[in-house]
Parts: sequence; C-alpha cells; structure tokens
Amino acid sequence: MTTLTLQQAYQHCQQIVRNHYENFPVASWFLPKKLRLPISVIYAFARHADDLADEGELDDGKRYQALEQYQADFEKALEVSYSDNPILFALTDVIKNHQLPTDLFFDLLTAFKMDTKTKRYASFDDILNYCHYSANPVGRLLLHLHQQNTDENLKNSDAICTALQLINFYQDIYQDINENNRIYIPTNELVQFNITEQHFLNKINDSSMQRLMKHQTERAKKIMLTGAVLGQQLSGLFGLEIRMIIHGGLTITDKLQKIPNVFDRPRLTSRDKFVMLWHAFRKTKIS
Repeated sequence: MTTLTLQQAYQHCQQIVRNHYENFPVASWFLPKKLRLPISVIYAFARHADDLADEGELDDGKRYQALEQYQADFEKALEVSYSDNPILFALTDVIKNHQLPTDLFFDLLTAFKMDTKTKRYASFDDILNYCHYSANPVGRLLLHLHQQNTDENLKNSDAICTALQLINFYQDIYQDINENNRIYIPTNELVQFNITEQHFLNKINDSSMQRLMKHQTERAKKIMLTGAVLGQQLSGLFGLEIRMIIHGGLTITDKLQKIPNVFDRPRLTSRDKFVMLWHAFRKTKIS
C-alpha cells in the first residue's frame, strides 16, 4: 500500500479549489500568497463536508452518519497527524503550523450536521445560532491565520460572517426549499407577515412576501454594518480582501432590496466588482 505524502495531500486540496473556483470569494487571490495554500485546505475541508450534507441520493440519516464518520476521521487524524484522507492529512499540518483552534472546525461540522436534521427555525435567535456554527468559524480562522485574532476583530468578523450567511440565504430561498426542504427564515416571522410555505414552493411574490424579505435584508445590512469597521482596521492585502467582501455583501443586499421579484437571484456585474475594488482600495468609509 502506498503511503500518501503531504505534498500529494496539499495538491489534492488545491485541485478541489480549482474545480470549485466559482465558489471562492471574489477577491480571494488578493490574499497573501503564503496563506493561499492553507486557505485552500480549509476550503476543501468545508467543501467536502458540504457535499456530504447536500450532494448525492442519500437520505438525511445516512448523510448525518457520513458526517459523523468524517468527524471521527478528523479526530483520529489530529491524534496521529496523519490520515489516508488527503484533506484531513493536509488540514492537520495546517492546524499545527498555524496553531489554529480545532474547535472552529468542529463547529463547521456541527452546522453541516444541523442541515441534515433541522429544516425550520422557530426564531431569529435560532438562525443566529446556526450562523454561529456555519459562518462565523470561517472568519475567525482567517483572523487566526493572519494573527489578527483580537477580541474586537473576532467580534466584528462574526457580524460580517453572519450577515454574509443571511444574505446567501435570501438569494436562495426557493432553491433551499425545493432542493433540500429548508427555510432559513424564522417561523414566527412567517406568521407575522402572513406567509405560508406555499409562498416559497410556488414562488408567490406578493406584497406580503416582499415585506418579509425587505425586513430580512434590512436586518442583515444592519448586522453587516456593525462589523464593517474591521475592514478599516486591517491593513495590507488581508484588509483589502475583507473590504472587498464587505462591499460585495452590501452590493448584493442593495440588489435584493431593489429587485421586483424576491425569487430572482441578483448577480455581481463586472462594473459592480470594479466599484467594490475602487472603494476597497480607497478605504471608503461604510455607513
């Protein structure tokens, strides 16, 4: 049996990034070159877990079991600093070299397991709890990689990542229920705005649905703005990356608020990206 080399493990993760390039943030290649490789490994880890939670023909019970096995394999890899799984082998090296907190990776796995069991959320606090596991660890890992993980930076990063997760939900409200039977909008707010699940299933774009989504996007924008100062506080390429991400999230939010049909998915145009980059370079104050 041929033993997997660390170089092969890293190459495998890089190939996953290349195969899913469209899913990488707009400004990813503005990141410092020395951190692109560890970030590609973290991306590969999350990408594989996401595939286990969503892809293929398995039922939710089998998906959960697959994620449990992935977690067990990760725990074993951490113990022995090796795995036949190239993603986990490379990840153990990244964690060791950059002294990353392992609990953030377990948090991500918790979110993917939640997706196999939880299809509805009673309140916005429940949604925020999901974001705590699904989105916030990504920003925290980036801060740790850049050695910028102060308490204030972590708090602002959480706000940005939570807002980005919410914005992503609002772009995919039909896809989520149609493909995975999930609604990431609080059930109590559906009742408040006289919305039924038929609105999502049948793409009913009435005034009630528009009011509901306006409420969601306005709140997501406010959350983003509470953390936007992080982009001003970080310098260099990392600061540029964060400002690009913030401007991208706010641009998508503005588009969501302006589209006539809440089920349409707004896209960033080339002009949008140029404007985002312009403001990111100029460190334009966000308000």
